[in-house]
Amino acid sequence: MNKRKILLIGPAYPYRGGDSLYVSSVYEILKNFFNIGIINYKLLYPSILFPGTTQKDVSEKTIKKVPNVRLINSINPFSWLKTANFIKKQNADLIIFDWWNPFFGPSHYAISNLIKKKYKGKILFITENVISHEGRFLDRILTKLGLRNADYFLALSNAVENDLKKLYAKPVFRSELPIYDDYSFNDNPDKNKEKENLGYRKDDIIILFFGYVRKYKGLNILIESIPEVISNNPKIKFLVVGEFYDSPDKYLYLIDKLSIKEHIKILNKFVPNEDVEKYYTAADLVVLPYLSATQSGILNIAYGFRKPVIVTNVGGLADDVIEGKTGFVVEPQRPEEIAKKILYFAENKEKENYALNIEDKIRNHKFNEMPKLIGEIIERTEN
Repeated sequence: MNKRKILLIGPAYPYRGGDSLYVSSVYEILKNFFNIGIINYKLLYPSILFPGTTQKDVSEKTIKKVPNVRLINSINPFSWLKTANFIKKQNADLIIFDWWNPFFGPSHYAISNLIKKKYKGKILFITENVISHEGRFLDRILTKLGLRNADYFLALSNAVENDLKKLYAKPVFRSELPIYDDYSFNDNPDKNKEKENLGYRKDDIIILFFGYVRKYKGLNILIESIPEVISNNPKIKFLVVGEFYDSPDKYLYLIDKLSIKEHIKILNKFVPNEDVEKYYTAADLVVLPYLSATQSGILNIAYGFRKPVIVTNVGGLADDVIEGKTGFVVEPQRPEEIAKKILYFAENKEKENYALNIEDKIRNHKFNEMPKLIGEIIERTEN
């Protein structure tokens, strides 16, 4: 029996970041069940709109390099027409758009509008977000435009699922981000050695904030929790690793103001794939003090390394945490709650097997059901 054909539209290698990793993960889990191809971007973001150092994956070790056709220029309508013509020639059974940012509203609308006649009832949008974390009025307009031609939605969190059901009278399916365990290159990582390499002592307890820094990530809230933490347990140290998309000045000012410079290390840089492991290996606990979110790849990387987390009760983050077993949930913008949970963890970390709890939690992860789910969606398009 011939495999059903799927075209997946989204970023992939050579682009870096969570969206590229997600699209590549979808390809890998579906490739044995479907004839799947990826339509990638020739230009993702214009450089003037990208706050980081590079959009490309410059890592020495590539973790997911999947085959793709690079056709779409996000700001060139002629490329949208070329992409639509390419899609129409493929005679696919399902077209999947990966949606994560309103900036792509015009291109997603144009391409989906040009193909909707041929692929009537066969267009699925995987929605990582509905409105971006830093959404403005224009974002809402672009989102409404970009999602207009969807026949079905696939949400990756309860929060997004609920938003979609409020906004659209269209079927909404449910999945999750995968557990990202792709960054482990060492069979026997040495925690004490990695601590030493980062300038810590063996008995230090390392609290990790990982990933690029933007206002909605709430790093300032974590920093404000530190005086309470270190006054009770000076062995607790804080490690911030990731590229600042905001100016670091306000964070550095806050650190100086609170006189905690000796207790927090900040590494403001893009982290290549091969270096991710050493920071998570050294870490005891990962903190996501976000002000807003839907789901988080950082949390799923932490689980990939079997590290417990503290998350704020925003979006779908709390859905992924079993309180006291795989981590802790606090209310947003409450540094005193973060401090309390960090201190509780430090006091009780030997009493709970967090790694084993995380293993149990992710054993029946929804992402693993993606082939079955996509098959059900294709069957539905044919009825």
